[in-house]
Amino acid sequence: MGFVEEIKRSLTVAPFECAWGEELRFGQPGRGCVAFEASAQNDVTLVFRQQPGSQHYHYKMDSSRHYTVILGSHRNKRLRIEVDGSTVVDVAALGLCCSSSFQAYWISIYDGLISIGQGRHPNTNLLFQWLDPDPNPNVQYVGLSSWDKHVGYRNVSILPAAPRNSILWNHIKHAYADSDQRLCCGKRGFRDDSDQRLLADFLESWDFSDAVFVVGIERKVVPAHKIVLCASGDFPFQIAEGATIELPSVSYPVLHSLLEYIYTGSTQIAEWLLSSLLELSSHFKIKSLVKCCEEIIDCLEVDNKLSESGRILKLSGSGFQDHKFGSFPLKAPVDAQKIGQFLANGKHSDINIHVNGHGLVAKGHKLILSLWSVPLAKMFTNGMKESSTSDVFFKDVPPEAFFCLLQ
Repeated sequence: MGFVEEIKRSLTVAPFECAWGEELRFGQPGRGCVAFEASAQNDVTLVFRQQPGSQHYHYKMDSSRHYTVILGSHRNKRLRIEVDGSTVVDVAALGLCCSSSFQAYWISIYDGLISIGQGRHPNTNLLFQWLDPDPNPNVQYVGLSSWDKHVGYRNVSILPAAPRNSILWNHIKHAYADSDQRLCCGKRGFRDDSDQRLLADFLESWDFSDAVFVVGIERKVVPAHKIVLCASGDFPFQIAEGATIELPSVSYPVLHSLLEYIYTGSTQIAEWLLSSLLELSSHFKIKSLVKCCEEIIDCLEVDNKLSESGRILKLSGSGFQDHKFGSFPLKAPVDAQKIGQFLANGKHSDINIHVNGHGLVAKGHKLILSLWSVPLAKMFTNGMKESSTSDVFFKDVPPEAFFCLLQ
């Protein structure tokens, strides 16, 4: 049984101080989650180390191994992660802290995977993830700290951390962050009550994601969907539950362009990265993107314009809009025939569809169903029991008709 301890009382940490306690301790070294509420103008700071420190401990003076997570640094404009005093993540995150009211957050550590989110429930409303290439297996104590202003903490809970895949595969409302754009703290959702979602809405979204890329030397975690990837190219997903593709030599902008092309049918990329995009698309056999890259490179070579410049090139496939259904939501280079095969054989499915009195009708895919049906999409994402289960039951419907609808 996991270790769970909660501090109901509130406490205020003075500038440059830190609160420790035996109750602020993971049940297992290197694996744990802290959920809490905080009120501050800036720099809500949590330290994770093997042993507790003193009241006047400060992470800047710590020579031992530790992690530090800072919400609202640089006057409430940044989110930072430090390892042993060195900054490894520093991204835009405007307005994470609030001094007029308490805000809920959670931070999970599992074998070096640091996940940070907002809200009362861990593993939801993810803000950022970072995977330590050299995990610290001994971090166990949590320190509640500050910078130059008082920070109020309350309702602090120490919880077991879910394994990496469990965190990644949950239906997480993800607010994407990177160093070049503002962190969006709102939830992805429908444009209004009647709008149908497009595949582009799921680009790098944690909704229904069941795969991740770990990209570049910074080991950025990027979510994706196996059914979309495998209907577009050749991706090495051999296991039933969870999938991680490591791309240490690929930069994030190149991966982003590849995924953007798959999910939307077009993308853009700096000219000096075009050959890298060609190499990556060739590796995963995204044939239409390979062809597009090769044609542009040939044109540039003929015109003697191939250069190392930062000029932005636009790449767009042809014919992706010409489906036999005018409202077909997969307006991208996704093979609809393969999608049909996956429905028939149940591959990459994440939902078992039952009709009362007739048992299992099909093994489906929440993302595909959500593209076609707004009511089903809301059922899978609005907190109903179907949002967190792999089985859904329908009644008063002929199974043959329902299967035709799925097809």
